[in-house]
Amino acid sequence: MQMSQVLACLTLGLALIFGEVSTLYPPQSREARLATDFGVKVFQQVAQDSKDRNVIFSPYGVASVLAMLQVMTGGETRQQIQAAMGFNIEGTEKGVAPALRHLHKQLLGPWNKDEISTTDAIFAQRDLKLVPGFMAHFFRLFRTTVKQVDFSEVERARFIINDWVKTHTKGMISDLFGKGAVDQLTRLVLVNALYFNGHWKAPFPTKGTHHRLFHKSDGSTVSVPMMTQTSRFNYTEFTTPDGHYYDILELPYHGDTLSMFIAAPYQKEVPLSALTNILDAQLISQWKGNMTRVPRLLVLPKFSLESKVDLRKPLENLGMTNMFSPDQADFTSLSEQEPLHVSQALQKVKIEVNESGTVASSSTAISISGRMVPQQIIMDRPFLFVVRHNPTGAVLFMGQVMDP
Repeated sequence: MQMSQVLACLTLGLALIFGEVSTLYPPQSREARLATDFGVKVFQQVAQDSKDRNVIFSPYGVASVLAMLQVMTGGETRQQIQAAMGFNIEGTEKGVAPALRHLHKQLLGPWNKDEISTTDAIFAQRDLKLVPGFMAHFFRLFRTTVKQVDFSEVERARFIINDWVKTHTKGMISDLFGKGAVDQLTRLVLVNALYFNGHWKAPFPTKGTHHRLFHKSDGSTVSVPMMTQTSRFNYTEFTTPDGHYYDILELPYHGDTLSMFIAAPYQKEVPLSALTNILDAQLISQWKGNMTRVPRLLVLPKFSLESKVDLRKPLENLGMTNMFSPDQADFTSLSEQEPLHVSQALQKVKIEVNESGTVASSSTAISISGRMVPQQIIMDRPFLFVVRHNPTGAVLFMGQVMDP
C-alpha cells in the first residue's frame, strides 16, 4: 500500500493597523503567552536560516495550525508537538482550547475598530475514514468543521483550497499552492488565514518622504524612500544580555488595540540576530510596560515584504520530527485507515507599510539603561518589527527588514 500524506499548510493574509493603547490591560492569559512564545520560537528558527534576507512571519498563524494538528496525533508524535508548544490542547488542561477560542474572539471583537479576521479550515479527502467521534470532538475544541474534497482530482482540489485562501485574505494571497504542491496522495490540508487592514493613528505626511541611505548588514548602503514624522511616541531602550543597547518605538494605529513595535540595535555594527535570539512574549510585554511618551523625529523606511517559508526544518529543529516521518508519524487520533504523515508545512505572508498604514496578508534577563535618549530615531539599519494585539499579548506578525 502506498504511503499517504498529511499536508499541513500555514497561510497568512493580513492588512495591519497598529494602535497605541494608553490604558492598562488585564493580565494576559497563560495560553496566549504560550502560543505566542511557540510562534516566536519558530520565527527565530526561520530568521536564523534567512540570515541577511527580509522575513515576514506570523507567530499566531503557525500556533493556530499546530494546535489543530496536535489533536490529530498520538503517541510520541503528539508528545513532541506538546513539548514544543508548551501545552496540551486537551486532556488534563481542559482550559486550553476554550482559552484559545477566547483569544480568537478578542482578536475579532468590534472594539478593535480596524479590520481583522482569522479563519481556520481543514480540507480532508472525502473517502478518508476518520476515527468515530473525531469531527464532533474537533468542532467542540476549535468550532471548525471538516471540508471534504477529492484529491484524486488534483487541479480541482488545488483550486478549491487556493480559492478559499484568496477569499479569506481579500485577494492578497491568490496562489498558495503551485502546480505539484497537492497530489493524489494528499489526504488532509490544514490552513489558517489571517487578515488585518487599518490606518495609522497619526499618518506620515507624504511630503515628508524622501530617499535616504539605508545601511545593510554587509556594510553596503542602498537609497530607499523613508517616511518622517515628528510626534510624541512611546519609547524605551533595553540592553541584550551581551550588553548591546537597542531602541524600541511603538507606532500607534487608530484602532487603539494593535501596535507595531520597531526595534533595532543602537550601533549599526551589532547584528539584528542579537535581538531575534532573545525574543519571547515576556520580553515584548516588558517593552510595552517600560515605555514613556517622548517627542521624537522618526525616520522609517517604507517597505513591502513577501515571504513563502518552508517550515519543515524550523519545526524539526524544535523537536517535531516524527510527524514528518512516514515510519514514525502517528495520526491514529485522526484516522486508522492508512499510515499518514506531514508532507509539507508552509507559510506565506505579505505586508506593505506606507504613509497611511499597513496592509498585509497571512526568560532572559534584561536591564534598562540610563543612556541619553536620542532626539531623533532613524531606522536606517536592519530592524525588527512586531505586530502585537496589546489586550491579549498575541503577536500576529513579526519580521526583520534587512533591505527595504
